[in-house]
Amino acid sequence: MRLLVTGGAGFIGANFVHQTVRERPDVRVTVLDALTYAGDEASLTPVADAITFVRGDVADAETVDRLVGDADVVVHFAAESHNDNSLDDPWPFVQTNVVGTYTLLEAVRRHGARYHHISTDEVYGDLELDDPAKFTPATPYNPSSPYSSTKAASDLLVRAWVRSFGVQATISNCSNNYGPYQHVEKFIPRQITNVVDGIRPKLYGKGENVRDWIHVEDHNSAVWTIIEKGRIGETYLIGADGEMNNRDVVELILELTGQPRDAYDLVSDRPGHDMRYAIDATRLREELGWRPRYGSFRDGLAATVEWYRANEAWWRPQKDATEAKYARLGR
Repeated sequence: MRLLVTGGAGFIGANFVHQTVRERPDVRVTVLDALTYAGDEASLTPVADAITFVRGDVADAETVDRLVGDADVVVHFAAESHNDNSLDDPWPFVQTNVVGTYTLLEAVRRHGARYHHISTDEVYGDLELDDPAKFTPATPYNPSSPYSSTKAASDLLVRAWVRSFGVQATISNCSNNYGPYQHVEKFIPRQITNVVDGIRPKLYGKGENVRDWIHVEDHNSAVWTIIEKGRIGETYLIGADGEMNNRDVVELILELTGQPRDAYDLVSDRPGHDMRYAIDATRLREELGWRPRYGSFRDGLAATVEWYRANEAWWRPQKDATEAKYARLGR
């Protein structure tokens, strides 16, 4: 199989490449990544000899057409994905998430490649804290930020290209990922690296916002399950029943790092902060037989804490610039 992975130097994409090289040696992997601030070629160093790396933009039609023309399967991870950044400057999110997806779909349409689209549960908006409901593939879209709205737009493009042009595509909407190689601007690695640096973690609002967490390796095993077994045109939600509010996550990080569980500070909430996400992964589990490998969020988080402790050389170059940006934004 000839596999093209967009955004393969980013967090989830790099882990997908690692997992593919490790578990599927018969797959020939090409990575396309623009190496914006959130993409780091060093994340691919351990597998560099086993893949082909191309630096380029998913919105560059000429580059995309050339690479898709040499691929059997395209997995589209490339995205601008940080909510705070989308509030500060929405344009890169429109360019990458919407224009980039359109560019890929047109190339896939011309060359007949199989396409899988990576998306987020944030396209559905949020749920009330006391609502027993979870997101399903039938949940109406209700995005609340420039980031989630551009991801919603990209999902709808995929659905339209399947129906209008017969593109062989599937979509997955996943809950919040965590694990190795995640940029330190994100919630869990930011808190872990703050603790390593002796800085008290910060929580928006009262820390009551709930996310449905999944280890990145579980997410990526689900993506491969969908590629191999999923029905064309279908949307599969990926989740591992990992609902937990942000306060409990921070307190668990503090516990795992030997700190008092109350050693954090509350700061003003960010605009449009969704209250709760929750995934119903019934279709993925029952139709395709997928199961997560990590038995609990605690197990996955403990492994993640140890990875950041052991790989300071990877995240240290990002840390000062990230904290300076948060300071400028007052967050």
